Amino acid sequence: MNELVYLVPLFPLLGFLINGLCRKQLSKTLVGIIGSGSILISFIISVVLFWQVKSTGAGLPVDPLFTFINIGDSFKVDFSFQVDQLSSLFLLIITGVGFLIHVYSASYMHDEEAPHFARYFAYLNLFVFSMLLLVLGANYVIMFIGWEGVGLCSYLLIGFWFKNDNYNYAAKKAFVMNRIGDLGFLLAIFWIFQKLGTVNYADVFANTNKLSATDITGITLLLFVGATGKSAQIPLYTWLPDAMAGPTPVSALIHAATMVTAGIYMIARSNILYTLAPTVQAVVAIIGLATAIFAATIALKQNDIKKVLAYSTVSQLGYMFLGLGVGAYTSAVFHVMTHAFFKACLFLGAGSVIHAMGGEQDMRNMGGLSKHMNITKWTFLLSCLAIAGVPPFSGFFSKDAILSAALDSNTSYGLVLYIIGVLGALLTAFYMFRLYSMTFLGQFRGTHEQEHHLHESPKAITIPLMVLAFLAVVGGFLGIPEVFLKNSDWLEKFLAPIFASSTAITQKTPSEGSTEIIYMAVTSVLIILVIIFARNKYMKYQKTGAEENGFGKVLANKWYVDEIYDAVIVRPLDALAGFLKNVVEKSGIDGFVNGVGRFVQYSSRQLRLLQSGLAGNYILFMVLSIVVLFLIFWNQIQIVQFLQKIF
Repeated sequence: MNELVYLVPLFPLLGFLINGLCRKQLSKTLVGIIGSGSILISFIISVVLFWQVKSTGAGLPVDPLFTFINIGDSFKVDFSFQVDQLSSLFLLIITGVGFLIHVYSASYMHDEEAPHFARYFAYLNLFVFSMLLLVLGANYVIMFIGWEGVGLCSYLLIGFWFKNDNYNYAAKKAFVMNRIGDLGFLLAIFWIFQKLGTVNYADVFANTNKLSATDITGITLLLFVGATGKSAQIPLYTWLPDAMAGPTPVSALIHAATMVTAGIYMIARSNILYTLAPTVQAVVAIIGLATAIFAATIALKQNDIKKVLAYSTVSQLGYMFLGLGVGAYTSAVFHVMTHAFFKACLFLGAGSVIHAMGGEQDMRNMGGLSKHMNITKWTFLLSCLAIAGVPPFSGFFSKDAILSAALDSNTSYGLVLYIIGVLGALLTAFYMFRLYSMTFLGQFRGTHEQEHHLHESPKAITIPLMVLAFLAVVGGFLGIPEVFLKNSDWLEKFLAPIFASSTAITQKTPSEGSTEIIYMAVTSVLIILVIIFARNKYMKYQKTGAEENGFGKVLANKWYVDEIYDAVIVRPLDALAGFLKNVVEKSGIDGFVNGVGRFVQYSSRQLRLLQSGLAGNYILFMVLSIVVLFLIFWNQIQIVQFLQKIF
């Protein structure tokens, strides 16, 4: 029964192969059925596995499928899966949200030509297959295979419309920046193997006593480098906003709900290593919080609806890393889950708006859409309330769990982390309701042609929106803290076996319930006040055509980080590459090779003049040759005789 787990990634793989190989023969309807149906079957199997784990309270034993790497007695890696509380929860998120996005895509991408439509679904299925490998692997090697697979699929989907060079550039940027992080992950795997001789989770985590403090610090830092690339943290975050070049459902699936959470999953899976490296945990928390604030400030001044959501994603990922950094692993996973619900809904809602606006993404040209798109408006509003942290929506509980853990952390700067985290939450509330107000409230600011074509999206788009909005509303009750309801916090209890070793080491003392409620109440009031302020400020927004100035211009230009990277890294590398190309290769290597060729050609042209066809010349050359040979032979005799006289 437990071998059912191998069917979970198998069906998306089959969907990829069928849609990819038969893309010119299949109709769009059949492509959509195969692509979406394969994920639905995986979701159903995932539900069965989840209930098995829940009922037994332990991981399910799964036999290895085959030996993937076998180097004598020195190194062996099985292709095996691990189904426990953490992986089974991620299975539901990946396949559940993935299925809704596949259904949404069938309508959103209907204008694509049939082969490209099938290619799109093939890429989506391949992505889901890779993501499932990542979370199901029982060792770091299988995780790394899935890790690289989702990176490849991200490249393919960001550059899906490959005739646009800007989209191709965004895809290459994502690919390169992810490779930088992946190198750190790969080095960490080598380090683990060199010290322990294995990369299996169970063996690694059971033998942490064989690792020195330096080993654990180095391994966890390198793993975190990998996480910063895949999960878009400072300094490797700039690829994610540019990734909005891909189709909107791609943004929802890859860059909101699944792929970008791979780094959080990796650290949560390796929690015992990080608990034993408190210095690295502090680095994770500080970089996560810095990313959360930094990205939130940029989102304040973005006008592209997808760019606002992209920087919002970077910011929310920062909160997840803050949770990991203070040892609140369950809270970080909780925020992964709720974020998957409301951010996927927000991206799909943005796609519905873009669909109705004929491809328009600039919020300054929108406004008043609530009159024409009632379902999109309400689902978007509910998700905005969730991400802003308004009680009792899901984001309130998950974000508060992280902030409370930061406050209760065994550090001298816990209060500072909490205050800065609350500031980030206030920024989130402001930019999200700036987005909502500019898009749905006030008067329409687009063209008459756009206004004439405004309409609610078809059911294949609105139904996934309604399901995700519902989850964004109620999802938080899975982790409702016990200060509100005794014997609650189901998620904490469910994931407890995964983080038991870390919990036993830290032994944190939580704050009193009344104190936590006071903090939550104050934060909630501040958030609601910010929401009201943002709504009143932007609901009557009018285009002025004036550019941002002062600090607003800095934020609108994203703190000029891309320009700094371009000046400090890209241009010097381009200059070095130009020098190697034009001087070393062309003038040096090519000059030498071409010089040899020219010398041979010149010599050949001169030697051919000797072939004059005159018999007298040939006789003369023959005589001269005999004389030369005679001299050579005579000299050899003289040299031999001279040597004999000496010796």
